[in-house]
Amino acid sequence: MAPPGDLDALSPTELKALVLELLSKVAALERTVAAQRAEIARLKGLKGRPALKPSGMEEASEPKPPSLRKGRRGPVRPRVAVEDQVIGATVPPGSRFKGYADFLVQDLVLRARCTRYRRERWLTPDGHLIVAPLPGGVDGHFGPELRRFVLAQYHQGQVTVPRLVAQLRTIGLAISTRQVMRLLIEGQQRFLDEARDVLRAGLTQAAWITADDTGARHKAANGTCTQIGNDHFAWFGTTASKSRLNFLGLLRAGYPDYAINAEALAYMRERALAGPLIERLATHPEHTFPDRAA
Repeated sequence: MAPPGDLDALSPTELKALVLELLSKVAALERTVAAQRAEIARLKGLKGRPALKPSGMEEASEPKPPSLRKGRRGPVRPRVAVEDQVIGATVPPGSRFKGYADFLVQDLVLRARCTRYRRERWLTPDGHLIVAPLPGGVDGHFGPELRRFVLAQYHQGQVTVPRLVAQLRTIGLAISTRQVMRLLIEGQQRFLDEARDVLRAGLTQAAWITADDTGARHKAANGTCTQIGNDHFAWFGTTASKSRLNFLGLLRAGYPDYAINAEALAYMRERALAGPLIERLATHPEHTFPDRAA
């Protein structure tokens, strides 16, 4: 755009038109510069400006329209089976029945239940004693629902063992601290196997992992809790050491076997191990061992 020869010779109307034209061109140039900066940042691999949502404080400070206000709560929908209980009404003679007015009440019932299984015993003609087996799911003197409750309270509810014992005794159970500890510890191998399988699957599929450790008390002794994981899995293990050898053992994910291969022999030579020992391992007919003792 060529500049005008004499601005003083322009009328006010022409000056306004010129200013508006210049403002529109400046706005167009600003948009072009912003687009070019974004393209340059993209080509350089830089992160663009974050897309921040506008604050909702101004909207929250304004009164809501009357149509959006609700005077009462919606219907309560329990996630358990509803038990119907009919309540009769005292009415005068000649009244007509008009159905029911439903009113839902949710409640929680915690009570102790003790079942005595009277298993039949039979003596066969050849002198063998046959006793009827226990029902499926019964393992020991504490039922499956009690075991499930103890595990949920301790692990999910973060309830300590003394408080858990006091809670169970308040409900009416005859149980000791030692028995609660057995419910938490004994027979839980399937949970340990599941945690081990999670670690193995995570290490197999993960493109990267992170690890961290912190001090932890276990059996009245100082230990170390190590965390291994990424965005898709997390695994925790408590050991008595935080050495490099201990961490490498955790990365084995429960595999105890040993293998003498080319990488292992190269590592031994790099670390200047004894030559006769390396030669003995290299020429030995067995190159895989099931455990450390082997």
